[in-house]
Amino acid sequence: MQIDSANFVKSSNKATECPEGNLPEYAFIGRSNVGKSSLINMLTGRKKLALTGNTPGKTVLINHFLINNSWYIVDLPGYGYAKRSKQQRESFNRLIKGYLLQRSQLTNLFILIDSRHEPQPIDLQFIEEMGSEGIPFSLVFTKIDKLSKQKLAHSIETYKSTLLQTWEELPPLFFISSVSGEGREKLLDYIGEINATLS
Repeated sequence: MQIDSANFVKSSNKATECPEGNLPEYAFIGRSNVGKSSLINMLTGRKKLALTGNTPGKTVLINHFLINNSWYIVDLPGYGYAKRSKQQRESFNRLIKGYLLQRSQLTNLFILIDSRHEPQPIDLQFIEEMGSEGIPFSLVFTKIDKLSKQKLAHSIETYKSTLLQTWEELPPLFFISSVSGEGREKLLDYIGEINATLS
């Protein structure tokens, strides 16, 4: 699928403030510093569409980007950012859960995983919660350019075996480099295939 247009629409601090209408929404979430904003910019071909920086936790609202005037990319705040206060973390959790549980337009949630690390409890817990809530999701392994092919394969297999301890079937998996663009077409084609079933 080709992206011809990508435009910021609005930022919302709760689900009820999100854009009206029934266009499908593909939300992206992950631990802070997983490369979410860079991924969104790479997917859309717009270097400054989503806010990036050296300091994790820059996304603090629900950000909607209209793609091809027909569907949305939704940039959600990251979870597990320890340098936020307890009150701020609780506020983010309410914001995230409110969107994920209340937003009927949510078509698929892409949970971003840093491919360089062993399975993290906070990621595994979040994945379990999404499964329990029946939210359709996929896993996107980021920063694959930072690993050799052998180390990447080991990391992915470790994650698969960990998930299969509690899951009968694995969700769709994607492997992405925001630097090289590897994996971009597969992820966008996946979104295109879902959109085709909705029209």
